[in-house]
Amino acid sequence: MFSAAITGTGVFTPEHTITNDELVAAFNAYADLFNAENADAIAAGTVDAKPQSSSEFVFAASGIERRYVLDKTGVLDPTRMHPKLPDRADDEPSLMAEMAVDASLQAMVQAGKSADDIDAVICAASNHERAYPAIAVEIQDLLEIKGFAFDMNVACSSATFGIQMAADMIKAGSISSALVVCPEICSAHLEWRDRDCHFIFGDVATAVLVERDEGLQGDHFKIKSTNLATQFSNNIRNNNGFLRRTRDQMEDRRDMQFMQNGRKVFKEVLPMVSKHITEHLNDSGVQAADLKRLWLHQANKTMNDYIGKKVLGREPEADEQPNILQDYANTSSAGSIIAFSKYSSDLNPGDIGLICSFGAGYSVGSVILERA
Repeated sequence: MFSAAITGTGVFTPEHTITNDELVAAFNAYADLFNAENADAIAAGTVDAKPQSSSEFVFAASGIERRYVLDKTGVLDPTRMHPKLPDRADDEPSLMAEMAVDASLQAMVQAGKSADDIDAVICAASNHERAYPAIAVEIQDLLEIKGFAFDMNVACSSATFGIQMAADMIKAGSISSALVVCPEICSAHLEWRDRDCHFIFGDVATAVLVERDEGLQGDHFKIKSTNLATQFSNNIRNNNGFLRRTRDQMEDRRDMQFMQNGRKVFKEVLPMVSKHITEHLNDSGVQAADLKRLWLHQANKTMNDYIGKKVLGREPEADEQPNILQDYANTSSAGSIIAFSKYSSDLNPGDIGLICSFGAGYSVGSVILERA
């Protein structure tokens, strides 16, 4: 039985940012247009008026201050309110693959490895640009990696599920290394015209290189243990897919974008995640006091504060549980990996940390790491 380690990470960050003030100004302009166009129906009580948003509301609800997106102008156009991304020919790289390659090359450079050193590519993300051919196989081709590749989707938990898949294959001896890439174009599946969620998501791509822990010389993190769990729930959902054209109702249905029952998610996910982490630590013989760092899914600051307090038994210090969502917003599967990539180099040999991602499914995955 072999052991696995994380030897490199990479983060692709789009060039465009949208601040809360910019986003709120666009949303409120849209709301004004909607209310003016539907004034009679609103007065008659058959249509609800669109309420105004505010930067204060957005920050209080999420802890988010800005987000990176692939396209800014489309999102901020009150008559459009969604990104405008170029249509690419079939012989051009897809957007997701292009983002993932950038992040993957960063991870490979950090680890000092080339395409010849990698056996597999796992594209683990919430929303894949197409059903097939697999985005992972396209990434593999662009990087000129031999071996195999496949896509997987466990929503916001995809990164930790992908890391366990890679680690398990390494432990079994079927491969010696794998790239786990999480390209997330969340701006395209968010309903920017919904006040309750228009601020949540941003775009990004991350990559993690997982290798056999045998003769490694550079900085790396030993994967001590992984743990996954799922429990079915409709409280976070996206109904888009190829069956859409088989429905009689073909207009722009709200349920084809990101849907969430936020109150139920808070009530049900937080205890599930806290219990999952605590039991994983106990089963692995790791005390909460041993944790030097928690790299949590970056969805909401209040959620992370709750989980950190439950796991540690006290309020976590800022450096114990770093947040990046104030700058990146929720980037689905990529959030915990951004936090890990940006806030891990300061740990000392022997220090223990835990990556945890959670979301739709419900799903939760955790990875216990030790700095080598």
